[in-house]
Amino acid sequence: MSDNPFSLWVYLSQSPLLWLTVTLLTYAIADAVSLWTHRHPLANPVLHSMWIIGAFLLLTKTSYTTYFGGAQFVHFLLGPATVALAVPLYENRKLVAAAILPMLVALAVGSITAIVSVVLLAEAAGLPRAIILSLAPKSVTAGVAMGISESLHADPSLTAVSVVLTGIIGAIIVTPLMNRTGITDFRARGFAVGIAAHGIGTARAFQVDAVAGVFAGIAMSLNALVTSLLVPLAVTLLVR
Repeated sequence: MSDNPFSLWVYLSQSPLLWLTVTLLTYAIADAVSLWTHRHPLANPVLHSMWIIGAFLLLTKTSYTTYFGGAQFVHFLLGPATVALAVPLYENRKLVAAAILPMLVALAVGSITAIVSVVLLAEAAGLPRAIILSLAPKSVTAGVAMGISESLHADPSLTAVSVVLTGIIGAIIVTPLMNRTGITDFRARGFAVGIAAHGIGTARAFQVDAVAGVFAGIAMSLNALVTSLLVPLAVTLLVR
């Protein structure tokens, strides 16, 4: 192999291990900064990991396909991480059972609001039908949202971007918003962010309080199911 540093970089950049290391190291640093700020909403580690890695890929002229060759190992862990939410759910099962009725009402209202609001706003802005369809499932986890988008013949890539942005914005504003509105019940706070901001919001909820995280995880899971049923109906009724 050549002693030229550029040649060395070209060699390393093709290794999945490099991008896995970059991803984990970047997130570890961002999370340490978040912890140092006492989990300030604006120090969200997902947000800062994204722009740092994005800037690094642009500077090194690395394609997303090459990057994902290594990052897919982290992506694979999303499944086990979601299943692991069953552990705190089981530990708090009595608390959850006592709040079933309010949760069902909040789920119906939250799911409908998340879908209808973005569709009507997009319609009012005069966005093309394809974009509206791509934005409709923005409040559910990426895998489900992209599946809904594909079933509507929309753009799954645009859907994925809207899902990530929704999750990050929700994770940033949930704590100050709940504090400002005087909502102190962590069950309500967690359930709200789980419906509105899916997995990223759920991760934020666990950082704040374990009970909030449990209810956020429940909301995220139930909302994925309800949204997959409501989006096609909303599109039929609301989108021209």
